[in-house]
Amino acid sequence: MDKILVVGSGGREHAIAWRLSRDPSRPAVFCAPGNAGTASFARNVPVAATDVPGIVAWCRENSPDLVAIGPEAPLCAGLADALAEAGVTVFGPCAAAARIEGSKSFAKEIMAAAGVPTARARVFTSAAEARAALPEFGLPVVVKADGLAAGKGVVVAQTAAEAEAAIDSMLVGNAFGAAGAEVLVEEFLEGEEASILALVDGERAVLLPSSQDHKRVGDGDTGPNTGGMGAYSPAPVVAPEMMPAIRDTVILPVVRELARRGIVYRGVLYAGLTETEAVLMRVEGDFGAALAACANGTLRDDMVRISPEPAATVIVASKGYPGPYAKGKPVSGLDRAAQVPGAVVFHCGTAAAPDGATVTAGGRVFAVSARAASLRAAVDAAYRAVGEISFEGAFHRSDIAHRAFSR
Repeated sequence: MDKILVVGSGGREHAIAWRLSRDPSRPAVFCAPGNAGTASFARNVPVAATDVPGIVAWCRENSPDLVAIGPEAPLCAGLADALAEAGVTVFGPCAAAARIEGSKSFAKEIMAAAGVPTARARVFTSAAEARAALPEFGLPVVVKADGLAAGKGVVVAQTAAEAEAAIDSMLVGNAFGAAGAEVLVEEFLEGEEASILALVDGERAVLLPSSQDHKRVGDGDTGPNTGGMGAYSPAPVVAPEMMPAIRDTVILPVVRELARRGIVYRGVLYAGLTETEAVLMRVEGDFGAALAACANGTLRDDMVRISPEPAATVIVASKGYPGPYAKGKPVSGLDRAAQVPGAVVFHCGTAAAPDGATVTAGGRVFAVSARAASLRAAVDAAYRAVGEISFEGAFHRSDIAHRAFSR
């Protein structure tokens, strides 16, 4: 594979592009639009991820061997459909299949029809009806915006007042725009959450290693939900012998239910939400060939190799996140962070200033990741790299992987 385009500008896309650049064939990697981090090893293309005609036009002119789409928004907008129609090999689900990421109510419908165990939930467009239904679910209770809300449209309410405020914020205050036009009220499930990503070719699925995310903004899992403040892989709560059962009772039933409806799912299917960076640090072999096999319907188990070494990711965020935050803060220390053995700094929300310096451009700014012989060593390496990075208002959680260590 000679030329690959990665669509997106966040940490997930930086990690995908970084991993593909290390494939045995050493392909030329392009990122649309990419970020200040991807510019160090790939060629950034000045086309927005949601500019479907622009990306199709670039592909017609440049003929990439593969396009890998990271963000949900362009998938829901039909980018994979448009590229496939143009004859481009594309890794990422069609718009009909991407609804499972773009609509929580649709995902619930699919899981129910497929017989996949999931928390009980109801969907509302009326704030009054949603508030009236709260006693059915008890406390704590989960309130979710139906659509894409950058990981921030979920509130775990400890009191009825918190739940009512979340409902009003979404349905009355329009906090998430169209994404919150429908709201799910869902029962709260007690226990540890783990995440599994699966590569899917429309029929078969190959699972990537387990991980555990840290969704709350503060240490000790306190504060509001975010798009993720860090993760580690593997997750001890997921024993190796559980993986076939997860594939057979969660992943494949969803793929088959979509197929029953005439929807072919090709791409990554998530069971839970995760930081992709920690998982991709452990993936070895020809990753581009595996993604192309998903697109072509020829995926095999042996196409994915996983390192036994654990990995960890620590998010460095801007002051105020997940609420309002400042942008344009100069960043220092990236060169020193890159020198920490085993560590890689993925850019989630950065931009290049006119003088070439890296500045902040998002709430989650960096996903500082590391792989090592033990989880403790991986976490320590990630934190050593975090310690080298500085910008005004920077903060991070200091307890990533605390559940694993408490075991």
